[in-house]
Amino acid sequence: MNAESIIKAMHYVGEYLKQLSDNERDELFLHAQNKNPWFTPENSALAFDHYLQWLDFDTLMQWAKPYLKGRPPMRTVGLVLAGNLPMVGFHDILAVICSGHRALIKASSQDEVFTKFFIDTALEIEPELGKHLELVDRLKDMDAVIATGSNNSSRYFDAYFGKYPHIIRRNRTSVAVLDGTETDAELKQLYGDFFSFFGLGCRNISKVYLPQGYEPTRLMQLDDPYVEQIHHHKYLNNYEYNKSIYLVNLVPHFDNGHYLLKEDENIHSPLAVVYYEFYEDVEDLSLKLAPKQEQIQCVVGRAESQAIPFGRAQFPTLTDYADKIDTMAFLSNL
Repeated sequence: MNAESIIKAMHYVGEYLKQLSDNERDELFLHAQNKNPWFTPENSALAFDHYLQWLDFDTLMQWAKPYLKGRPPMRTVGLVLAGNLPMVGFHDILAVICSGHRALIKASSQDEVFTKFFIDTALEIEPELGKHLELVDRLKDMDAVIATGSNNSSRYFDAYFGKYPHIIRRNRTSVAVLDGTETDAELKQLYGDFFSFFGLGCRNISKVYLPQGYEPTRLMQLDDPYVEQIHHHKYLNNYEYNKSIYLVNLVPHFDNGHYLLKEDENIHSPLAVVYYEFYEDVEDLSLKLAPKQEQIQCVVGRAESQAIPFGRAQFPTLTDYADKIDTMAFLSNL
């Protein structure tokens, strides 16, 4: 199949998935939750419906077309997918096949339900896609690799896959920058950046930079649509663990019964904790952010020139490449 035929097939897959009945969706989401308790039906629906928006023919063609000129012959690209969020590896799968290559997919055990469901559905609608999509237990006989994992697993990826053309992704997180003029509505949207998917994604905000003199507890004074997450046993365990550590060690923090707010220079906060840090002016903010650029996935707010609007961190577009590495450019040069 050429790239345009693949993109047409993906469009048909998207149209089919958008028409799933409520019972079919419920069954899929329940199956995913049984495999991974973090994948609540609400979180699965949030990811599922967002990614289906990508499967529009014009959207996919506009994204892929600039990379298809002088397209190289089909290569086999091994994918090691993350599993922290529902369908988190979907972008890599789309990038490989829409480039005309073959995706050899090693799914995470935490997200295998959605990965297998998508591949099975795609092959049922267009069997020819079997030449471009394959789910495997072990990667071998590939020409390139895209692997996503932790800082620890990335060392193994470097050792195993270093001889291939590769993209190897490591731990990242995201930050927000407030300038003090934000409305209550904007701050409420920020809650989604904090707590959608329980804060497990690299695009979730784990640290917020506040102008000097800003009252941090303002972040806790608005109606929080995610307050019910405290009833999820895994989230609750993390909240109670971190709270007990702070209390025993007399660590200053704020607690609203749902999450903890702590002043800290680090940007990677534990689950159920949001770090904050004050800055004096734009120059001081730049000095604080510059050494951490390799750890930051995205920036939310109005104070940064390329910031993402409040509430949109977990709604990436096709051109919001992980780790700011253009996956399509990488694939077009294989």
